[in-house]
Amino acid sequence: MSDMNAIDEVSELFLGGGGRQYGGEAVTQLAHALQCALSAETEHASPALITAALLHDIGHLTHRFGPRPAARGIDDRHEQGGADYLASRFEPAVSEPVRLHVDAKRYLCAVELGYFATLSPESVRSLELQGGVFSTAEAEDFIRRPFAADAVRLRRWDEQAKIKGLETPDLAHFKIYMAKCLKQ
Repeated sequence: MSDMNAIDEVSELFLGGGGRQYGGEAVTQLAHALQCALSAETEHASPALITAALLHDIGHLTHRFGPRPAARGIDDRHEQGGADYLASRFEPAVSEPVRLHVDAKRYLCAVELGYFATLSPESVRSLELQGGVFSTAEAEDFIRRPFAADAVRLRRWDEQAKIKGLETPDLAHFKIYMAKCLKQ
């Protein structure tokens, strides 16, 4: 696969499934991805972390569970599937925060007073399916993992990226970041 084919392939996934509703939220999959990436860009994150923010939920576009699996009591493990998909195309600084972004939610709920209250009802439902809030020991183990701090930053952007009608750059705007992070 050539470098541009990896970016084109990701773009095709968004064109194919990006118009679907993002879980039970008021935005589409693509709008959520673009809002998350814009937050990362606004905070001057690295190209890899901006790309991870854009692609963190790509697993929702590659799994075979159908729409809204969490509403049906299914943990689609989109973080694992998405990270595995990305790992063959992008450097670990992209795929690993994606792999850890669900655990970052579990971590933040354990260590940050009030974080749980910021979760949308859909995010609370998925948290239960994903194993619930970390114990103190699990939280301590998590934050020591490589890329955990990046996953925590990503998680914060993820929770904010659910604003209906928010204007963002289009997908093409973020291709420059993706190109900088392709696996060599």
